[in-house]
Amino acid sequence: MEEGERLQKTLARAGYGSRRACEILITEGRVTVDGRTAQLGNRVDALTQTICVDGKLTPSAPGAVYYLLNKPEGVITTVDDPQGRPTVVSLVDAPVRIFPVGRLDMNTEGLIILTNDGKLAHLLTHPSSGVAKEYLVRVEGDPSPAAIRRLREGVQLDDGMTAPAQVSRVSEGVLRLVIHEGRNRQVRRMCSAIDHEVIRLVRTRIGPIQDATLSPGSSRLLSIGEVRKLMDSVGITENASSTMPS
Repeated sequence: MEEGERLQKTLARAGYGSRRACEILITEGRVTVDGRTAQLGNRVDALTQTICVDGKLTPSAPGAVYYLLNKPEGVITTVDDPQGRPTVVSLVDAPVRIFPVGRLDMNTEGLIILTNDGKLAHLLTHPSSGVAKEYLVRVEGDPSPAAIRRLREGVQLDDGMTAPAQVSRVSEGVLRLVIHEGRNRQVRRMCSAIDHEVIRLVRTRIGPIQDATLSPGSSRLLSIGEVRKLMDSVGITENASSTMPS
């Protein structure tokens, strides 16, 4: 008996349409398995093989789930907390064990992704991926144009100079920052470096993912389209999937 699942079934489960539509993708030569053009009738193991459509990796791992949570202040970004404090995992009603992708400190609010897809989580948090994270920041006082320019150009922290950031003034004492690094408490330390301590910090975007309608403490499943966009944002393609650092 042949092992694995029929390729068209795997593609259909990943959201590429009916099995018949997926068969057409295969016959048109748009699907590859481990870098080779797939053939109708191929069986695959989505856990161990790289399956791409039009050069882009498919979100096809069986049982993979992807949630977006709007983390409230006071919630810990961890799976379990020995002190019994609420965790991000406790706020998501998932049928399988999931974990947070990256971190938000306890007093920071906003969007965080939780999943059981270790490969995508690793790539989203790897320094080389450079996934943009956008924040709204309320600070003490009102930063001057010169202070904002320092944030844009990079500021010296105890662990080195920050990379250039996108920074704009939203209103008095409120900034919008977009960074591509993932240092611990980075935005708070950047603002402290220009002598404007953070009063409130909210993450509003992770790469291509944002949702202004998601209320604090609420979560939802990411759509197949959103998962694909996340994969695109970390450069997961037929060629990159085997060359990203481990």
